[in-house]
Amino acid sequence: MTTMERRPDSRGKVRDIYDAGENLLMVATDRISAFDFILPDEIPFKGEVLNRISAFWFDKFADIVPNHLVSIDPADFPEEFAEYRDYLAGRAMLVKKAQTIPIECIVRGYLTGSGKKTYDENGTVCGIQLPEGLQESDKLPEPIYTPSTKAEIGDHDENISYEKSIEVLEKQFPGHGKDYATKLRDYTIALYKKCAEYALSRGIIIADTKFEFGVIDGKVTLIDECLTPDSSRFWPAASYEEGKIQPSYDKQFVRNWLKANWDMTGETPHLPAEVIDGTSERYREAFQIITGSQFTSMKENA
Repeated sequence: MTTMERRPDSRGKVRDIYDAGENLLMVATDRISAFDFILPDEIPFKGEVLNRISAFWFDKFADIVPNHLVSIDPADFPEEFAEYRDYLAGRAMLVKKAQTIPIECIVRGYLTGSGKKTYDENGTVCGIQLPEGLQESDKLPEPIYTPSTKAEIGDHDENISYEKSIEVLEKQFPGHGKDYATKLRDYTIALYKKCAEYALSRGIIIADTKFEFGVIDGKVTLIDECLTPDSSRFWPAASYEEGKIQPSYDKQFVRNWLKANWDMTGETPHLPAEVIDGTSERYREAFQIITGSQFTSMKENA
């Protein structure tokens, strides 16, 4: 089975969500998005890589912040999903239901991407003043927290300040705005520092990443995906060189092709086979380096 006939209860750019009673079943598809567009092609094994890398991080650093993971074993999923176990193996996780916090928690440890663009214009990244003289891909003196609003599919996220995030959260969680905003910032930076340190020991630089949080039983809890090639920039440490754009294990490969071959108007183009295959290979290589395990699809053992 290559897909599920059952219609999801909600659908994101990459994930399909199914109500599973007291929990949710979160299914990572092989869809890929870039620049807030969902592309027409799928990347083989991408969903499984995202799901299993997230599960790895959730388990490894559960002592820093609580997370929503219940299980990625299809045998633990409700009986109503039994007929889909072959498809769900590896790409689905059963998670606790949460009240989503509408903030993308972005943390940057290196200067690149949109941050480099604004730094060149005025010396800041998302309004945060940085030292003079930084180059492309330089490591920042300390990681910086640059939250954004979480937009609907098709819309663009908006960068906001930490102070603005307090206002946003106070509207949704009266009486908890500052407390939740502080927890988001502190959890985000603590997670990044710990995970980046571990990843570097494995040969990967995490240049930046984003986390999403929700509230479960009154506690701020890590939800959605965690430190995947979709939510992060992963650079090979062995070839890292300041002053130039780095090769990556993430979907920057796709972004670069789109920037060179599409003007971001009209229908999204199909990716050439070499970009699809190259991206799939990068995702699987990232899994193997981070987890220390050879990638074998769980579907083969379902």
